Amino acid sequence: MNFLKSSLFVALFIVLSIACFAFTVQAQTVRPNFNRAQTYDVQHYILRIKFDRSAKKVFGDATVQVKPLTGNFTRLELDAADLAFEKVISEPDNKELKFTTENEKVYVELGKAFAPGELISVRFAYTATPKKGIYYVDADIEDGKIARDAQIWTQGEPEEARHWFPSFDFPSDKATTEQFITVAKDETVIGNGELIKKTENADNTATFHYKMPVPHSTYLVSFIVGKFTKISENYKSVPLGFYVYPGKETIVAKAYGRTKDMFRVFEELTKIDYPFNKYDQTMVADFNFGGMENITATTMADTEILAANFPEFKNGVEDLVSHELAHSWFGNLVTTKNWAELWLNEGFATFMEAAYREKMYGRADYLRKIRSDALQFIIDDSVNKNRHGLFNQKARPDDSIFDITTYQKGGAVVHTLRETIGDEAFWKALNIYLNRHKFGNVETPDLQKAMEEASGQKLDWFFAQWVYGAGSPKLDVRQVYNSKKHTLELTVSQVQPIDGITPEAFILPMEIAIKTGGGVRNEKLDIKTRESKFSFKVNGKPSEIKLDPNEKIPIKTVRIQTLTTENK
Repeated sequence: MNFLKSSLFVALFIVLSIACFAFTVQAQTVRPNFNRAQTYDVQHYILRIKFDRSAKKVFGDATVQVKPLTGNFTRLELDAADLAFEKVISEPDNKELKFTTENEKVYVELGKAFAPGELISVRFAYTATPKKGIYYVDADIEDGKIARDAQIWTQGEPEEARHWFPSFDFPSDKATTEQFITVAKDETVIGNGELIKKTENADNTATFHYKMPVPHSTYLVSFIVGKFTKISENYKSVPLGFYVYPGKETIVAKAYGRTKDMFRVFEELTKIDYPFNKYDQTMVADFNFGGMENITATTMADTEILAANFPEFKNGVEDLVSHELAHSWFGNLVTTKNWAELWLNEGFATFMEAAYREKMYGRADYLRKIRSDALQFIIDDSVNKNRHGLFNQKARPDDSIFDITTYQKGGAVVHTLRETIGDEAFWKALNIYLNRHKFGNVETPDLQKAMEEASGQKLDWFFAQWVYGAGSPKLDVRQVYNSKKHTLELTVSQVQPIDGITPEAFILPMEIAIKTGGGVRNEKLDIKTRESKFSFKVNGKPSEIKLDPNEKIPIKTVRIQTLTTENK
């Protein structure tokens, strides 16, 4: 998902002096477990949905197929928020089952005990007036004419699916899906996976049957209803669909024109082909986020896409499109196991925006994007009252998890990880990580293991300060030139506040560029403590020093004091 609105797409031209980050606060060895216990594994959802638009009501008919993970399985518990169940039956015998509802749950008594691995199929008939999950958008009327038709669309992340179908509404469970969505005859439905069939009904409606054969997390289930023009292309054998409002077809080239380049770049970098059977991108009205990576069917705010008509927003729109496509690898193929680990989805999708730019426009543009992300985090972190690490121990299943720490800091930290272990090891590690966990769920230790395996380095220190810790290093550099000894003495003090979640001292392996009349030379600094001292032989009085000249550690602030000269 991309949570930024158009106003943040304006390029930031502030050059950030960047510094390395060191962390002497020891990594916690025991952390809270944010995973959700499971007694069954959902295999498949079949969702049959109709609407009463005037009442904003949903008529649902859902089949949920599960396999127990424990013995003597007699009761099925599913998430169900404000669903009014009319009947619950077992399939294929059509036997009516007893059920109760409480605290956004439905509990179904199965009538007998099932063993691990047995397939249980339960069908639910229900109605709902969803407060979340399904959103109705009225038509836009201008001068008595319809400027944009009415829409219905879903938003599942983090846990809104339960508001329109009974489910295991948590990212750790993956299942295949089918949807039968019935709408007005002249409307279009965009859903997950392949459109199997469109059936026209006698009551002037049509039913769209979509099937997604690859298991995916519940929050990625989606549909969009409205009147759209579809522009079709292909990337290799993958069908691409661009759904825009009638009369807005010219926006496709402006907003989505680089989609095939993004596919190519992401496949080249990860060495993993796009893993699904199609890719649609659809613009909708009144969407609360920039975009949402619903599997094979990305939803995007029309305000973001139409911003491509204005040159000053071009970069932001391009980043949005690449961000959502990157989720096909980081988020949809390999998915966070719980919401505390959301940075594994969003931090990597944000980083891949920059990685795409590096391939298309060069290293300078890549670093511009990384600097911009780092600066946004530093500014936000200075005023944020809800600070947390990338591993977010404050994570709640609501929109609060979509923040600058998770996205912008996440992307900049991935850049630093790349620079720490080297380019070859980094991309090799990502290939290992994605292949090892494809169609599964991950936590940070899974990423760390792949990075250590590919690089041969122990990275406990890195993950301790950058993932499990919060904040960033603030460096105060005092420089003294001794004209008699021809030395430059540096004292690097870490002055970031000590607040219990920010490291007292970051571990910052970095370089310094020292400029004198004889030219520029680079030296290595190994900053590990609250105050570190260094001495370098120089061939003359330094005219300039620059920490981290290659911008390996962008998340930092640096204050370099005026050079002092002494002769003793």
